[in-house]
Amino acid sequence: MSADLNIFVTEETLDSDADGPLSGKTVAVKDNISTEGLRTTCGSAMLDDYVPPYDATVVERLKNAGATIVGKANMDEFGMGSTTETSAFGATKNPVDPERVPGGSSGGSAAAVAAGEADLALGTDTGGSVRNPAAFCGVVGIKPTYGLVSRYGLVAYANSLEQIGPFAPTVEEAAELLDVIAGPDANDATTHDEGADSDYASAADGDVDGLTIGVPTELVEGADDRVVETFEAALSDLEAQGAETTEVSLESVGHAVQAYYVIAMSEASSNLARFDGVRYGKSGGYDGNWNESFARAREEGFGAEVKRRVLLGTYALSAGYHDKYYKKAQDARAWVAQDFDAAFEEVDVLASPTMPVLPPKLGESLDDPLQLYLTDANTVPVNLANLPAISVPAGEAEGLPVGLQLIGPKFGEETIVRAASAVEN
Repeated sequence: MSADLNIFVTEETLDSDADGPLSGKTVAVKDNISTEGLRTTCGSAMLDDYVPPYDATVVERLKNAGATIVGKANMDEFGMGSTTETSAFGATKNPVDPERVPGGSSGGSAAAVAAGEADLALGTDTGGSVRNPAAFCGVVGIKPTYGLVSRYGLVAYANSLEQIGPFAPTVEEAAELLDVIAGPDANDATTHDEGADSDYASAADGDVDGLTIGVPTELVEGADDRVVETFEAALSDLEAQGAETTEVSLESVGHAVQAYYVIAMSEASSNLARFDGVRYGKSGGYDGNWNESFARAREEGFGAEVKRRVLLGTYALSAGYHDKYYKKAQDARAWVAQDFDAAFEEVDVLASPTMPVLPPKLGESLDDPLQLYLTDANTVPVNLANLPAISVPAGEAEGLPVGLQLIGPKFGEETIVRAASAVEN
């Protein structure tokens, strides 16, 4: 089945002889997370034959917990995309409806869990890349607080935004996987002490009595009516379990998508400068002119979406435009964070549809990159503010999954896990 849906770039088993909380569980790992001795391509022709010499910290923790890794999951090239259609290895199909996209950029990871090809999976979330495919494939996906999970061994796209996060069929299983990978790491200076001895799994008790849920009007307006209907039904269900809901306003999120793409593309243009065909990656050959050699390597190695983002990011950082674009985007980012802080003084968690649309058909979105960027409107504010969020299946519309997103304050993973488990009930 995985071959029909194009779930894996490399299907190979790495067994663990450790006895731990994930013994007997199979895990698919997104193909931008380093696995020693196992090809790691980032969904790009640039790294077609790259084999890392070491394991990412999260992979080490999986092995120590007894998990069996069953392959490297397909993804949008270098994480740049929302549909897993920019992969150099072809698009992944959605197990719910193979004519539709699984979401992205961690589409292979979500599809692996949805199709039963792996019990659990790891993805990465820079602007929604765990929550988006979780919603589209009808599984659970968690984007942890920035700094909760080590990024050591992750091939970077946008360092200040991205986090590795778990996929699972249920909230409790996703929380169990988060317990394994969370906690400080000497190899990643951005990690915190939080999560060192976490027990998020036990928070999945479904008890939302007295919980206050804020609904940001800006994240519901403009969503597809069928999505909103399913979302509102799930909220009513939470109210029936004792939760209170109240409308809140996050004025800044109207600028979040623009700020996010300026920052993410700027960081990407800097991070991807290392792929010059000399140290690793596709070689451009050398005939006396290094500039031409670099250009050839990048022309052949990068796909259209990666080139677009690198060019835009380089432009935003260039001497005459840094203050006009990048600095303004950072100001907007601070505004988004302040808005969230203010909201959390009034409520315990925030809720919205994870994605404002139902999963599009394959090929539908590639012609209009701007439209594709705008589908991230509900997920990117979370990354700008470095907050935790979870996407949990809220029901179906026309036979397609709809995800409900719950956002918590920094290191508020227990609260969002508890609320999400009540949605599941």
